[in-house]
Amino acid sequence: MTPDDYMRAAIQEAEAGMRGGRGGPFGCVIVRRGEVIARGSNQVTSTNDPTAHAEVTAIRAACRTLGTFSLPDCELYTSCEPCPMCLAATYWARIPKLYYGNTRADAAAIGFDDDFIYQQIPLPPEQRSLQMLPLLRDEAQVAFREWQNKADKVRY
Repeated sequence: MTPDDYMRAAIQEAEAGMRGGRGGPFGCVIVRRGEVIARGSNQVTSTNDPTAHAEVTAIRAACRTLGTFSLPDCELYTSCEPCPMCLAATYWARIPKLYYGNTRADAAAIGFDDDFIYQQIPLPPEQRSLQMLPLLRDEAQVAFREWQNKADKVRY
């Protein structure tokens, strides 16, 4: 199969999920060594989970399939440029290559917040529309210091 074939599979996931009433028009496949190992479609409205985006559901499925939290030998194909959450999830999963169909501007044109969130991220916290207030940092640091000294931690 070619990258075009994998992208068509992601687009088919988007169409099937949307037409099946699972969520918005977003789909994803994850490929490892030429094989589709996971599929995902947007399931936000059907699961009442704002994090159930196509990329996140596919990453979760791939990690379950492979029994790992790291996907460094995989490629992600998604029907739309990922929102910031999905882009971050792709980085966290250590996926080195991502292909996308529609752009975030295309998503904004049909009513999705992707581009707005991208605009918010580089702003200083005090300028964002989401009110962010620091609280109890000294107490929160206890867990960080413990993690730093933990001999048997699993790095990710």
